Amino acid sequence: MTASGERFNPSAMTAAHKSLPLGSRVRVTNPASGDSVTVRINDRGPYVGGRCLDLSRAAFAAIGDTGRGVMSVKYEVLAT
Repeated sequence: MTASGERFNPSAMTAAHKSLPLGSRVRVTNPASGDSVTVRINDRGPYVGGRCLDLSRAAFAAIGDTGRGVMSVKYEVLAT
């Protein structure tokens, strides 16, 4: 279960953030490729130093290689 109360779906375009309101929409961009995806914040985290977002598998795959596990991104809050 996520902090929003919904079941985690790795195929959904969602993400976790420590402080943005649940339901916020965020555009996440991979600066290396220019690819971007819009996600909905539905969970809290990540709780690893130096990380700001935890993307679902589908959101990560839309902008990068999931085999890398971690990538640098830029993000812009579209709606809270």
